[in-house]
Amino acid sequence: MDSEDDMLDANDSADDDFYSGGEAGLGGSDDGDADYDFADHDSDDSAELLSHRQQEVWGSEIFGGVGNSQNYSILSEADIQQRQEDDINRVSTVLSISKSEACVLLRNYNWSVSKVHDEWFADEEHVRKVVGFPEKLIEMPNDRELTCGICFENCPRTSMSAAACGHPFCSACWRGCLMLRCPDPSCTAAVGQDMINSLADDEDREKYGRYLRRSYIEDNRKTKWCPAPGCEYAVEFVMGSGSYDVNCNCSYGFCWNCTEEAHRPVDCATVSKWILKNSAESENMNWILANSKPCPKCKRPIEKNQGCMHITCTPPCKFEFCWLCLGPWSEHGERTGGFYACNRYEAARQEGAYDESERRREMAKNSLERYTHYYERWAANQSSRQKALGDLLSLQNDKLEKLSDIQSQPESQLKFIIEAWLQIVECRRVLKWTYAYGFYLPEHEHAKRQFFEYLQGEAESGLERLHQCAEKELQVYLEAESPSKDFNDFRTKLAGLTSVTRNYFENLVRALETGLNDVGPSTSHGTCSKSATSKSLGSKSKSSKSRASSTSSKTGGSSRGVDESNIWTCDQCTYANPRSARNCQACNNQHR
Repeated sequence: MDSEDDMLDANDSADDDFYSGGEAGLGGSDDGDADYDFADHDSDDSAELLSHRQQEVWGSEIFGGVGNSQNYSILSEADIQQRQEDDINRVSTVLSISKSEACVLLRNYNWSVSKVHDEWFADEEHVRKVVGFPEKLIEMPNDRELTCGICFENCPRTSMSAAACGHPFCSACWRGCLMLRCPDPSCTAAVGQDMINSLADDEDREKYGRYLRRSYIEDNRKTKWCPAPGCEYAVEFVMGSGSYDVNCNCSYGFCWNCTEEAHRPVDCATVSKWILKNSAESENMNWILANSKPCPKCKRPIEKNQGCMHITCTPPCKFEFCWLCLGPWSEHGERTGGFYACNRYEAARQEGAYDESERRREMAKNSLERYTHYYERWAANQSSRQKALGDLLSLQNDKLEKLSDIQSQPESQLKFIIEAWLQIVECRRVLKWTYAYGFYLPEHEHAKRQFFEYLQGEAESGLERLHQCAEKELQVYLEAESPSKDFNDFRTKLAGLTSVTRNYFENLVRALETGLNDVGPSTSHGTCSKSATSKSLGSKSKSSKSRASSTSSKTGGSSRGVDESNIWTCDQCTYANPRSARNCQACNNQHR
């Protein structure tokens, strides 16, 4: 994959290369069904496509699905209200009760129409008691004046109101303590929507309406709100239908299962650990342990980045000591090596006095370097994805029309550029999460780790070629003053790179989601089984060993000279501890 021509040739060699997505591709299937549906539109209805893309930065039909069907639907506020009213009307009709009572019933049974029907017909008396429906409607006393049960003022009967239980309260007290149950402490009668609408002012009625809509979504296990800030869309999901990826109309993609941002091919448990690790204090402790030493007197950590070995702690301690041996500086001088050496430290080190502390610092440094390696690349791909999103919106709003005028081609013939940028956005997201995947890939599985690093390196290279073509090479045609003769060649090249990159990332996602099962067991460091290699890379893998080796040094970098047989990795903070330690030396988590 040393040139763009190689990538284009790869798309034509379905039996020879991983990129093709056929039998030679890792995890490919004979029936051609893709578990990860990337952008591939061949319809000519480009005007409608572009209009749709301006409303949704990417659509579920491009990124989200297993197979060709969408396993969720996006609900607006009007959709929620309509569905809610339909459910209320259905229950009201079947049970021959008022809409207000039907609303109370549905709210108590989490808006499940079937559950309401089952419970009602099984034991109507019990259901009435639970939700607060008296068996008979009790009217207020037919007196001219009644005593309010809250303020104990005598008020005209016309200014009093009561729920189905008949307990009278004045209108002022109802507005002051309006609730979903009768205010009488001994009463459990429900207060329906019709009564709330008649007593509450406009602001309270609006609040109650929002409460009902939230209740309809949050109490229903099949629906959730989009977690994007400020988004008012909800999502109805079909459980057990494969992928959890959801793309809201607000352009935010998230995982239905954990409501974090969409993170295929990484599972939800790994994402949770990765996010916790990024926000936890354990990495601060690792940094302190790796880059500082405690003051021998007050134990405060001190960092030394230059200068001599004479250290003075900050006030109020002010203890002076040697950085190397941590002994009092009053015992040091020319006879111990001066300001830049310490004979005592060298002698004690040769006797093994500092072996344990040095090993701890070295392991902390290795653990910190490994985490930093993966985190920086994870964050870099996130930044690149955000920039690509901005470039895509700019292209849709301004540049596409300009390019259409310069090249004298209708916008419907330029959809291949939009497809390329959509592919870049999604591939950046996938590539970002492969670094979290690699961080938690077990250290002892050398064959899987080396093969993963090879696949990841190839994915980076292919995506960079596509990104460069869609960004820098496109700029040449945007700056042209007249139609370019080689624009059709650019079209062919960009469309080819888009297709190749899509196929590769489809296979990469499938491979990682199945745990790289095509990599056979091996006792030699970083060697894949013959069957896995031939199946995954085909006959073009003659240089895979050398390329995997170079990719490992470029993207992996996780093993840095630590003797893995004498350490164990903490499940909570991933700090590398000596085998003899029972608790993690960074976070004190107990070793299991």
